[in-house]
Amino acid sequence: MKGIILAGGLSTQLLPATQPISKQLLPVYDKPMIYYPLCLLMQANIRNILIITTIHEQNMFQQLLGDGSQWGISLSYAAQQEPKGIAQAFLIGETFIGDDTVCLILGDNILYGQNLIERLQKASRLTDGATIFSYYVSDPKRYGVITFDSNDQPLDIIEKPIHPASHYAVIGLYFYDNDVVHIANELKPSARGELEITDINRFYLQQKKLQIEKLSRGIAWLDTSTHKSWLDAANFIHVLEERQGLKIGSPEEIAWRMGMITSQQLKQQAKQQIKSGYGKYLLDLSEAVSA
Repeated sequence: MKGIILAGGLSTQLLPATQPISKQLLPVYDKPMIYYPLCLLMQANIRNILIITTIHEQNMFQQLLGDGSQWGISLSYAAQQEPKGIAQAFLIGETFIGDDTVCLILGDNILYGQNLIERLQKASRLTDGATIFSYYVSDPKRYGVITFDSNDQPLDIIEKPIHPASHYAVIGLYFYDNDVVHIANELKPSARGELEITDINRFYLQQKKLQIEKLSRGIAWLDTSTHKSWLDAANFIHVLEERQGLKIGSPEEIAWRMGMITSQQLKQQAKQQIKSGYGKYLLDLSEAVSA
């Protein structure tokens, strides 16, 4: 399976902070925002990843992330000429996807919780159909909303409904078989002028090929689309890291723990960042193993 991180868009809800820079390059506590979705793909055993950015900011993402070889993965880049909806990612990434299955994650999504890695790895093994994730939210009007029947089977998905029929939102993490490329090419723009990811999910639902995984209270889903949610995410990461003494969303640590890089490689990368608490943390990890 290949992965795509959609890190384009204008991020107008975070102005003026996003006037000079992509929000996915802004920090969420001690790491750039894009580290968190990148780490989720890595934990799902996805090692070939396309990052879609705006034309103007692509170079900054490349300076930050490189080609991914330092973490044992492969990163490539594509530019989004103008934002035309989430489903546009499959048109931009069509050549990259080729004949493979694909996972798309939005660049501002943060997930953390019990049994999450196992669920991601299970979803990444799909060969037919699609798997998406839902989460109970207090403000469903902001999202694609799933309605269920009395047997907890999905009935429909409505994008940003005025009167939501449920509180279950579709989060920005989607796993698809290769048919998604053809489906995306057949989409017509919505009334908002966008290619809607909800239309793709509804197609799979109508074909009875859509698996919906409900995330429980033991998992936190944070997006950073507003100033408040951005601050909430940073505080969440800070509290957990301070309490546990463990980092969330560290590609160096994940690559090391998953056997993508050696302890020596981890140590070398730690030394490059040693003046920060982040670098010291990585160095302590590498030295604890070699001691």
